[in-house]
Formats: sequence, C-alpha cells, structure tokens
Amino acid sequence: MTPAELASLDHAGFMAAFGGIFEHSPWIAEGAWRDAPFGSFAALHLAMCAVLDAAGPAASVALVRAHPDLAGKAALAGDIAPESRVEQKASGLSSLTPDELARFTRLNEAYKAKFGFPFVMAVRRSGKDAILAAFEERLGNDAEAELARAIAEIKTIARLRLEAIAAAP
Repeated sequence: MTPAELASLDHAGFMAAFGGIFEHSPWIAEGAWRDAPFGSFAALHLAMCAVLDAAGPAASVALVRAHPDLAGKAALAGDIAPESRVEQKASGLSSLTPDELARFTRLNEAYKAKFGFPFVMAVRRSGKDAILAAFEERLGNDAEAELARAIAEIKTIARLRLEAIAAAP
C-alpha cells in the first residue's frame, strides 16, 4: 500500500486494513481514524500509539492480555491472529522440539503467574534462543517495568506490521 492509498482510505477500508494491527484491539485503529488522513505509515503509527497512551493503565493491561502465549496452546492449534501466526513461525516457534516446547510452557506459566499477563515480545526478527533469553531476563523485572516493556514491545509489533503493509505490492 502506498502513502497515497493510505491517505485515500475511507473508514471501512481503514478498519479493514488496520483494525488488526494491535492484537484483538480494533479500538486503537478506530481512535486513530479521528486523525486521518495520514500522509505516511509513520504518522499512522504515531497516532495509534497516542491512542494507546491516552487510554490508561486498565486498557494497557487488557491489550497485553489480548496477546497469545508464545508457542502456547492457541498458537500450536493455529487459533491466533494471522499476523501472530506469521510472526511466531518466522521466529521458529512453530517448529520447537519437545524439550523447547516444555521450556516455553514453563516460562509462559511462570511469567503469567508473576505478572498476570502473557509475555509479549516483537519476535519477527528474533530466533527462539533470543526469545528464551529475553523471557528469563524479563522474569526478573518488577510488574511496573514489565508492563511498560510489554507495551513498548506491542508498539514495535504494530510498527513492524505497518511496515509489512507498506511494503506489500
């Protein structure tokens, strides 16, 4: 999609293209629509992030909770958003050994027990070893720092998804 095509979208086209940028949270695209038209994907990303930032802590936690576990049951069953499926596959999470899968399961459970939401990481450009290392490192964070980190990762995921749309023919 070109910047000109982005700027020319009507509401329905905008929501169809961008409603899924933030996992199960079309309210972010809906809020950003108020600032349309956008001259660039970077401007759209900034507007979407501003909607998220203005939404408050409860909405931030709900957004993090909308994300699937990495290599979790939903991912293994293919019951996750298409964008998440592509991202997890690209990072090797769809082809884990039984031992690696057991390690991811243990880390997912420990992380959710500590923080009350799933581990979120922009995995598109990371391998499974880097993801596991980040998992273990971030388990040492406090809840406030980890929520901030999860939101930062979600914003990166959104930027990468927008870049993929911009690069598509």
